[in-house]
Amino acid sequence: QVQLVESGGGLVQAGGSLRLSCAASGRTLSLYAMGWFRQAPGKEREFVAGISALGWGTHYADSVKGRFTISRNDTKNTLSLQMNSLEPEDTAVYYCAASPRYKGSDSKSSDFTSWGQGTQVTVSS
Repeated sequence: QVQLVESGGGLVQAGGSLRLSCAASGRTLSLYAMGWFRQAPGKEREFVAGISALGWGTHYADSVKGRFTISRNDTKNTLSLQMNSLEPEDTAVYYCAASPRYKGSDSKSSDFTSWGQGTQVTVSS
């Protein structure tokens, strides 16, 4: 299992940007497909973005396409999520997660075996 720790959340005004980071330890990140999920109060956890092992493939939820960018640095064992043009609807706790398999747009939270503790993102209107 890989251990994951998110950072970079905070409070930002609508239209602003934040960059989330996820640091991995325990195993080499390059072995895993990675993903970002989020959970808003009273809502189920939802997929945000995913990236294959070695970074050859990425996919995004329709709600964030064109605004968010997922990337990975396997040398540093880190995963990032650049979030631009943030909207109040993006307010949630954001989680990074690792999966032994990459399923692209069919990815579900149940496919991911390791999770971070989450970082809060709040977008004010």
